[in-house]
Amino acid sequence: QLQLVESGGGLVQPGGSLRLSCTASGFMLDSYTIGWFRQAPGKEREVVSCIGHPGEITNYADFVRGRFTISRDNAKNTIYLQMNRLTPEDTAVYYCAAVRESSVNPICVAYDYEYWGQGTQVTVSS
Repeated sequence: QLQLVESGGGLVQPGGSLRLSCTASGFMLDSYTIGWFRQAPGKEREVVSCIGHPGEITNYADFVRGRFTISRDNAKNTIYLQMNRLTPEDTAVYYCAAVRESSVNPICVAYDYEYWGQGTQVTVSS
């Protein structure tokens, strides 16, 4: 069974950092383009970042560029989202998603993502 599982969310103060992980079971992430998304209460789901293949070119939404970093560790079959300088507006459920597309320079919103994790809650509050 193909599955994605996110972890690493929690409560953090403004200005703090968290690292989210997304681990795949049943398939190898190195054959997929991966996106991170988030959804806050009452808001539409929005793309945060994505990472392509072959290679590891990354793209980011404007509201996280310079603060968040997406990366992959193929040996661990895991994708990470390092989140720095968090603000209350970053509070949301964060999801990872995968699509079997070859995208050297990925356009994050362009794909019909096939597999989704259950999400992990990130709360930024003092």
